[in-house]
Amino acid sequence: MMTASDTGRVNQKKRTRIAIVQACRELIRSGTAVTMPDVARLALVSEATAYRYFPDLASLVHEAFDGMWPSPAEALGPVAGSRDPVERVAFACEFLLRGVLSSQTAVRAMIAATITRPEQAATRPGLRFGLIEEALAPLNDTLGGTDPARLTQLKQDLAAVISAEALFALTDLARLTPEDAIASLVRTATTVTAATLETARSGPGHLPAAKPGVGDRGRRGVVVVHRHAELGGDDEIVPPSTTTSPCSSPTSPHCPR
Repeated sequence: MMTASDTGRVNQKKRTRIAIVQACRELIRSGTAVTMPDVARLALVSEATAYRYFPDLASLVHEAFDGMWPSPAEALGPVAGSRDPVERVAFACEFLLRGVLSSQTAVRAMIAATITRPEQAATRPGLRFGLIEEALAPLNDTLGGTDPARLTQLKQDLAAVISAEALFALTDLARLTPEDAIASLVRTATTVTAATLETARSGPGHLPAAKPGVGDRGRRGVVVVHRHAELGGDDEIVPPSTTTSPCSSPTSPHCPR
């Protein structure tokens, strides 16, 4: 049976743990360096006390992140109505990378800690995996049923792209600006996803072929220039020699610059 004194000690330990985690979150949000001494100082405890509750910085940051990031379903709320895996992957990729940028000092500290101590890798949140799963959820009943191995491979491929490591490689080594790095990784993630879907559609018994849209160029070099489906007619298909490229004029708003 617990005495009043025992209950008081238990409550004090809970308050101390909460104070340490909240201090870590405050440092993460501020964008300043996250170290155990700084966390202890902000939580008004000794560094030794902080280490009694968390054996290393990685485990502390892991617990702090748990209360800072929304669930995958909440994160992808703005595209919840979309069944397009490419659009959903693009959103998930940008969401994660911008989150990494906003708390990159803590993310870098966690990566550094687990690189020097690989046995601590399990303490990393692995947020990318939940986001990728949620983004590709519309494929569970299609590609997941016809070719689950291909869907698994796509998830693994995306995990290498939708990642803090890939972002830091582009900003630190390739010297890209954060915005350019994010754009590059979103482009890569969507390209990988679209390529996987196209390959799946080309095989027998796999995904249905996507209906061409206005301006789409097919394998035979033809382009859809008009859509009459809504009027009960067929699409008008013409060879590329009779169409004008959207970039034929240097002043065209469709020409990438």
